[in-house]
Amino acid sequence: MTLRPIAEVGAELGLSPDDVHPWGTHRAKVSLGALAKQGSRQGRLVLVSAINPTPPGEGKTTMSVALAMGLRRRGRKVVAALREPSLGPVFGVKGGGTGGGQASLEPAADINLHFTGDLHAITSANNLLAALVDNAVYYGHPVPIDSTRVRWRRAMDMNDRFLRNVIVGLGGKAHGVPREGAFDITAASEVMAILALSENLKDLEARLGRVVVGLSPDGKPVRARDVDAAAAMVALLKDALMPNLVQTREGGPALVHAGPFGNIAHGCSSVVGTRMGLAYADEVVTEAGFGFDLGAEKFLDIKCRSTGLWPRGVVLVVTLRALKYQGGAPLARVADPDADALARGFDHLEKHLESVRAFGLPAVLCVNRFPQDTEAELDALRAFGRERGVETAVCEGFTRGGEGALELADRVLAMLDATDASPPQPRFLYDVKQSPEEKVRAIARTVYGADDVAFTASARKDLEMVRELGGAELPVCMAKTHLSLSDDPTKQGRPRGFTLTVREVRLSAGAGFMVALTGDILTMPGLPKEPAARRITVHEDGRITGLMQGE
Repeated sequence: MTLRPIAEVGAELGLSPDDVHPWGTHRAKVSLGALAKQGSRQGRLVLVSAINPTPPGEGKTTMSVALAMGLRRRGRKVVAALREPSLGPVFGVKGGGTGGGQASLEPAADINLHFTGDLHAITSANNLLAALVDNAVYYGHPVPIDSTRVRWRRAMDMNDRFLRNVIVGLGGKAHGVPREGAFDITAASEVMAILALSENLKDLEARLGRVVVGLSPDGKPVRARDVDAAAAMVALLKDALMPNLVQTREGGPALVHAGPFGNIAHGCSSVVGTRMGLAYADEVVTEAGFGFDLGAEKFLDIKCRSTGLWPRGVVLVVTLRALKYQGGAPLARVADPDADALARGFDHLEKHLESVRAFGLPAVLCVNRFPQDTEAELDALRAFGRERGVETAVCEGFTRGGEGALELADRVLAMLDATDASPPQPRFLYDVKQSPEEKVRAIARTVYGADDVAFTASARKDLEMVRELGGAELPVCMAKTHLSLSDDPTKQGRPRGFTLTVREVRLSAGAGFMVALTGDILTMPGLPKEPAARRITVHEDGRITGLMQGE
């Protein structure tokens, strides 16, 4: 495989050489000024989502890349606008986040590792703020902060369960004020969410300045701007705000930028990356983290509400083995033909299609095909979709690249063309002026299928604080397990008759949303017993293998 020079990839989109800032040979930053040059030009946005993730994996990023490759083969000027991988998952369970097989982003090893340094910059900005906060605690200047009510946490881009709870400031008076603290993985930092939602450097600084870092001794909120942190943080993030340009395995352009967690944050690539793609391409293929219940809901209710953007349609990724797993088939047998388990799994798929319709969007079902899939089971899925007015496309992008995604590309183009005369208009699940409790219930009932929502005493206390801090009219970012439609990761299929329990609410004032936490959501993951890091090899010629599953 020979990669194209990155300037040539940019030129395919219409980017001028002055706006493509090379980061080595096959990576580049795209100047923010390139947006202004295109005026109001706007391509068509396609949102790729999926059913709930299962242990076998659904391949959502692989299908997103394959779709972009298929559209390009159909002569479309297309760009994939996707999230950046985090080192935690790369070295943990998941492995690299650049697609797979013949439908991957390149240079995959560089993207999965240090890339252009965005996550390092975000980590540094997060920890600069932490240092300035503790410095204010120590000196009582420029603003006094109650050491027992510091809210800001440190960050590191790695899975390390030993940093979930720490004590800082030990060693005597000269070394600080002892207090309990914690680390988040960088992808869960509010700085990551802020970068992903910022429109420009001015917006970035304003959002950073609004971050609530703690409370003063008299209980008043202390924000990042009160410790004079925002401008210095922007200095660290100035280059990181520019989208990253790379290419697909077939040489098509891709904008890979920002990577907020899909549970504790909104799980979408950057606003500036999406806008850049829409300004230069006919179609932009983007995705949201985890299944439709988490990632797509947040993409629509948070990111689209913030930007005024709205997709033309949804591609919902499924696999036959995942549907059979949702239908109760044992994990070891999901590749075997099982018509009954597949039929039971359709109940899970139907709930996601209902959620797509709740947002007023058309959809195409994308089947990520595996060698064991039978035509009889594929026909059953096609019939299920057709009965509900949804076309199905079988995609073999993993093994055949863009050639294997032509059916998917054609189905998506037909869906988009049908919306040209009357594009879907924004339809949110709630009005931000509703109470936080009403907003959470709207999401839980409509998307998860819950009967009701229960708030613990601690969560109700948190909500009082959110109201006092002026965050009651912000959108809600739900932190929930990605493994189930409910808040119980063991409940497969389509759970019914359950009550969703909110145990904690956090305010992300800079990002512009409140986070409602359910179940046992961790913002600092741990490594598994057999971490992916153990399978990585660096060869004599500098090649790195083992970053992706199956290598």
